[in-house]
Amino acid sequence: MSEEILINVTPRETRVALLDNGALEEIFIERAHRRGLVGNIYKGKVLRVLPGMQAAFVDVGLERSAFLHASDISRAVYNEGEPEPRGPADIRELLHEGDELLVQVLKDPLGTKGARLSTRIGIPSRYLVHVPGSERVSVSTRIDDADERERLAGLVTQFLESDTGGYIVRTAAEGVSHEAIRADMLFLRKLWELIAEQSRTAPPGTLVHEDLLLPVKMLRDFLDAQVEQVRVDSEAVYRRMADFAGTFLPELAGRIEFYDGARPIFDLYGIETEIQKALERKVELKSGGYLVIDQTEAMTTIDVNTGAYVGYRNLEQTVLKTNLEASQAIARQLRLRNLGGIIIIDFIDMQDPEHRQTVLETLERRLARDHARNKICAISPLGLVEMTRKRTRESLEHVLCQPCPTCGARGSIKTPETVCYEVFREILRQTRTFDIQELRVLASQDVIDLLLDEESESLAEIEGLIGKPIRLQVENLYNPESFDVVPV
Repeated sequence: MSEEILINVTPRETRVALLDNGALEEIFIERAHRRGLVGNIYKGKVLRVLPGMQAAFVDVGLERSAFLHASDISRAVYNEGEPEPRGPADIRELLHEGDELLVQVLKDPLGTKGARLSTRIGIPSRYLVHVPGSERVSVSTRIDDADERERLAGLVTQFLESDTGGYIVRTAAEGVSHEAIRADMLFLRKLWELIAEQSRTAPPGTLVHEDLLLPVKMLRDFLDAQVEQVRVDSEAVYRRMADFAGTFLPELAGRIEFYDGARPIFDLYGIETEIQKALERKVELKSGGYLVIDQTEAMTTIDVNTGAYVGYRNLEQTVLKTNLEASQAIARQLRLRNLGGIIIIDFIDMQDPEHRQTVLETLERRLARDHARNKICAISPLGLVEMTRKRTRESLEHVLCQPCPTCGARGSIKTPETVCYEVFREILRQTRTFDIQELRVLASQDVIDLLLDEESESLAEIEGLIGKPIRLQVENLYNPESFDVVPV
């Protein structure tokens, strides 16, 4: 497996592409006016406590109040360092209006929702995540080797000092020396001391600690032995990344390259084309089948179709091959489009239970490489797969697009025929309400053409019914659904 990281930097936007064997797997976009907030630590102030929702709204200085649920509150913080009790707690026992507290962003603001917060602070470095207020040492479940898990947990426990908090060992720590683990712990401990000191004097609504810029964050979270090269087209960003890698990843620093070619780096690898395809509803499969992906407020639905693929043996084999190819494509599309929340996949119906299990296992295997946590349920009798994928940032469509001003995000517009009949009703409404001598209809070219052609008899009938002349006028700036009926 060959992985690459490509970074395109412009004055107001940074884009990072993760490639696997030359194919785009994931895209990250950070804009100057809308930087991601996940990982940032704020000094907040409780505005409202909502017992019915077991949550609170907290002012952290953002445009919208942030949301803090009771399940995301570390109760040890409010019990003078005592071990955190188990079981649910009433939000009114934990928070009161006006309370000041240190919080970290778990999820960026999404749509009309504010950021999601937690009082369980986690400060990541290359190999560890420091969790102040905790006493636990845990190891990433992605590290499978039992001996290596035991070694890493033992190293962290060995260097652990009293009252310094707990640690989570990240996947990148697999095979790392004890000196590197020790250095990471010392760095995180010092960083937490600085954050804690600043939080004591900072007023509510203050950003106490900001996570790394996107290019450097990508090095921290994704650069490992499997990444063959990192190419960045900004010399200033390259120097910053090289400095970071030289300090924290010296063995991999040589893989970072400055790209100064005349051709844009994303064009060179065909990334721009892949991004455009990721904004379309339809995803073509190599066999001739296709997917249809629809995002809604409640969930994302993915429909699998055989399309032009007719198979070569029998129907069941045709369906199996299409569903297997779709499973791989779906896993890639979830990452590429950054789809999160509830996802429903409508596979083509399979009669053979073994075929169903094979398709499900293929989907699970492909999603095992996904950095976002996901959970997949068994295929239902209707052939549907229900799954969830953790949503921490906006989907690619929501970052790059806005609702269509013509259709209002419905995904369809009224036909010219429908608009014509609305025009007729509006003419009758106005003539019955006002004393009118003449009417003028202003509409798009398609609507006017239909009124002059197929609906000309209907227009003449309306004109005879009201006894008033009706004039037609094309307005090229009107969208296909817009029209005006104006008294003259």
